Amino acid sequence: MSTTTLTARCHCRSVHFTLTVPTTSLPLKAHLCHCTLCRTTHGTPASFHTPLPEGVNPIFIAPSSWDNLTSYLPKNSKEPLYFCSTCGCHVGVLNPSGIWGTSISIFEGGNQCADGKIWAIDEHIYTEKGSTGDGGIAELVPSIGGEELSVWNPDEEGTEFNPGDTGDNSSSKEAKVDDTLLAQCNCGGVSFTISRPHEDYINSPRSKGWIHPSDRKKWLALFDVCDDCRLLTGAHLTTWLFVPMDHITPSLPENLLLPGSTLKRYESTPGKVTRTFCGTCGATVFCYYGKRNGIVDVGTGILRAREGVMLRDWAVWRTAKLGFPDDGVAYDQEFTEGLDEGVKEWARRVHGGVVDFGGAGPEAD
Repeated sequence: MSTTTLTARCHCRSVHFTLTVPTTSLPLKAHLCHCTLCRTTHGTPASFHTPLPEGVNPIFIAPSSWDNLTSYLPKNSKEPLYFCSTCGCHVGVLNPSGIWGTSISIFEGGNQCADGKIWAIDEHIYTEKGSTGDGGIAELVPSIGGEELSVWNPDEEGTEFNPGDTGDNSSSKEAKVDDTLLAQCNCGGVSFTISRPHEDYINSPRSKGWIHPSDRKKWLALFDVCDDCRLLTGAHLTTWLFVPMDHITPSLPENLLLPGSTLKRYESTPGKVTRTFCGTCGATVFCYYGKRNGIVDVGTGILRAREGVMLRDWAVWRTAKLGFPDDGVAYDQEFTEGLDEGVKEWARRVHGGVVDFGGAGPEAD
């Protein structure tokens, strides 16, 4: 039987492995899962997975090994998730039957190999409001490469949209106030709140480029398809909300490690860009560029907005263009072009037109 060997890795290369699949299985059928579990373990708006053929498992490339991975078993789940212990990149999930589901966002060389396309995204899972609050990004990606994606919404415990399921800590109590947004990863080891822009901030020079004139009570947000984020989350798309550090409670220290939290720190660009993720469940939490003068990027997958994951009451999305589109096109052209077109259509239909940012905002990167 003819086989094809694929190679995958995370950002820091601590996790580096091959997969040998029957050539006849290509392209692998892949899906986007929008459930609360996936969003709050990845920190992204969806996970990007494909189930591998039976008997196909990672073969690690030394010095990488299973020891470089952290496993996490979510509540009410029988499927452990695996992510890099150093950079936080989600690698895959193992189901009770021993079938490995791997992230399609970490293959070397993108969606092409000598035998053709590696994967084909053909389905959205858990898109209903019971899972996302508002449909999530499925509405932004109705088709890829001219093919409409199917939608599957099975009934399964643990996937529901439940922004109030936060325990009894002080952060969850504050989140009941309309002007406070709760951020919490799946395991609860990272929990904090975000406030709306303070009047003194809005009226200060610091806000230039970080508050959009269309709504001064919301924060800027971005659809990001850059290579670094893809290899740090294990997802094609990372979405960020840009917030001043002094609008986060409890107070966020400069090292981004909230006291008492399960956060781990990783420098994706040494001396320039710092990231943090939950060391227990792997959720991407913060990204900080030193040149941004106190603005921190918050992964929106962990945000528990009552209206839904698209943060209608909290975010002004940049819809005129994606963040780092050249990276996205080089890795998966069909998905990136589908997303770009879908974002613009969504903006025109829902918001009356596309929005761009200027000044000192994120487009300066």
